[in-house]
Amino acid sequence: MNIQLHAKNFELGERLRSYAEKKLARLDRYLPSITQVTLELSEEHRRSGDQSIAQLTVRDRRGTILRAEERSEADAFAAIDAVVDKMYRQISRYKGKRRRRAGDKFELLEPELAAAETPEGIVEEEEPTPQIVRRKQIEVLPMSEEEAIDQMELLGHDFFMFLNAETRTINVLYRRKEGNFGLLQPL
Repeated sequence: MNIQLHAKNFELGERLRSYAEKKLARLDRYLPSITQVTLELSEEHRRSGDQSIAQLTVRDRRGTILRAEERSEADAFAAIDAVVDKMYRQISRYKGKRRRRAGDKFELLEPELAAAETPEGIVEEEEPTPQIVRRKQIEVLPMSEEEAIDQMELLGHDFFMFLNAETRTINVLYRRKEGNFGLLQPL
């Protein structure tokens, strides 16, 4: 398991690095197929006070990506604790879905996942399996990123798929929590 730590707007001290690595090293006990763990720590300085932000991304051999983000007004240690706890819940949900899909053959089909521990205090959640309830065909027209933002806002949607006139590829534009936009582009 490859662990990467990144810091933005502050210096990542040895004590914090050691603490984060120790917390993240435990993740493979609950999801043994992890290949990469990336923790991005940043600080935002606002009038209302400083905030530590921890974004955790976990990738496994299957290509599954689990992501969690937490903010803490206390310090980066609290943000790490909170984001790791959130990741435990996501791993539990992921394992529960795999268990439900495999049914009685779970131990046979997923022996590594079946043998993995469940994080303390977290119960594998029983969630109803979501279904596709609507399909919609759309005309994908070439447009600039700025035109796509305008179109998305006119529709009142949180995301918008379009053919990027510059790259000639299908892109997805989405609104981020802080109000800015993100753009998904194929490799």
